Amino acid sequence: MRRVAAILLLIAAATAFVVVALGAGDGGGSYKVRAIFDNAGFVIPGEDVKVAGVTVGAIDAIDVTDDLKAAVVLDITEKGYQDFREDGGCIVRPQSLIGERFVECELTQARSPGTDPPPPLRKIEDGPGEGQYMLPLERNGKAVDLDLINNIMREPVRQRLSIILNDLGIGVAGRGEDLNDVIRRANPALKEVDEVLKILAEQNDVLADLAVNSDTVLAPLARERRHVSSALDNAGEVAQATVERGADLEADIERLPPFLRELKPTMVRLGALSDEMTPVLTDLGEVAPDINRLVLELGPFSRAGIPALESLGEAAEIGTPAMRAALPVTRDLRRLAAEAKPVGATARRLLESFQRSDGIQRAMDYIFYQVAAINGFDSFGHYLRAGLIVNQCANYAVTPGFGCSANFAQTASATAAGASDAPRDPVLQRTAQVLAEALGLKAPDPVEKETRKVRKRRADRERAERPERRPPAAAAPEATPAPRPTPTPAPQQGGPSQTETLLDYLFGDDR
Repeated sequence: MRRVAAILLLIAAATAFVVVALGAGDGGGSYKVRAIFDNAGFVIPGEDVKVAGVTVGAIDAIDVTDDLKAAVVLDITEKGYQDFREDGGCIVRPQSLIGERFVECELTQARSPGTDPPPPLRKIEDGPGEGQYMLPLERNGKAVDLDLINNIMREPVRQRLSIILNDLGIGVAGRGEDLNDVIRRANPALKEVDEVLKILAEQNDVLADLAVNSDTVLAPLARERRHVSSALDNAGEVAQATVERGADLEADIERLPPFLRELKPTMVRLGALSDEMTPVLTDLGEVAPDINRLVLELGPFSRAGIPALESLGEAAEIGTPAMRAALPVTRDLRRLAAEAKPVGATARRLLESFQRSDGIQRAMDYIFYQVAAINGFDSFGHYLRAGLIVNQCANYAVTPGFGCSANFAQTASATAAGASDAPRDPVLQRTAQVLAEALGLKAPDPVEKETRKVRKRRADRERAERPERRPPAAAAPEATPAPRPTPTPAPQQGGPSQTETLLDYLFGDDR
């Protein structure tokens, strides 16, 4: 079968060569020769027409004349060979051993220099082959096929040949002189035959190999003769189709060299890829059974997944309106995310700082040490080292009260008035103002009140430090009255409870 494939490949190559040769013409116009043959067996359209070994055209069509002769129309595409003369002729020769044929022609016979050439072929004016040039039967022939020569040695052809030779011997028995003249005139031909035989003798080894190889090739072909015949028929159809598309094939062949140049780097990369893919394919071959099992099990898995996909489709039908309805919320969330980004960045820095400084550990340490500081243990159990003192001095105040003052030792110049005029904490003042506003109460302006107190203290200090600068005529200044202690208001009926007093202390309410 490999040899059959090689032969078919050879046929395809020959067909491509024919098409290229046909397409290589210069388009010199239509010149068709209608050559008449006694026998045109195995000749098909599309086969070559050659002159001195050069392909000059192709067989355009085959027809049968009224007298049952074969009319082979030769389409000569080469302009330099479109001048057949009346002494020209054609012969059908075998192209190869598998039955292909080609037509070899001579435009005119050789003649002496200065001799006028014969007239050109007659152009058919009407009837079959109108517009073609007629090449009559007597100028054409067909080479004897090799199988016909081999048939001479087979019966009954061998017996018939013996009879012909005997009859020929009887016919020339009485014409020795005429036969002698024929032999003498055949001497140049015999000389040429001797040259041919000499060349064949030098090629005996090649011919022997050819015979052996032909037997090797033809034996499978003989067994597969039906397939070979169908292949030849198909090859004929392919040849006919390629001849019809000769121009396109010629254009493709013209574009072939640039394509090959561009293909070369791609093939180099493809070769490198194949080298790199070899280990992958080797590993893939080892796991091929697992892949096959996966493919086989993929079918049941797909069937089992159909209900889930149907449920997903139903969920999508229900979820689509919900998603559309959620679009405004999504937009709000997107705006919120954009606005919360600075807060998030600040929180991130805070948490990172909290993490770097071991904030959790420090907080737990504080809780531990705080609990250890205020918690005690005695014979009765655990107790809390804390006490809540609730009395009249438990109320938070920013001014000293009677019996509720606890100060460090003061100098003689420090008076109760100075203590009573001590400035209030600005933070506590603002806290008291916020609480008053929250409770709907009217709170005094702490800034104005504080300003008056500061001015009064400054004036008193100046009078105490510079008594000698007073004018002599002026009356003696009155002694600064000692500040009277602010009496602690007695608790009224329905007054604040101990809990409210503690809250006032914590929030700084001085009502």
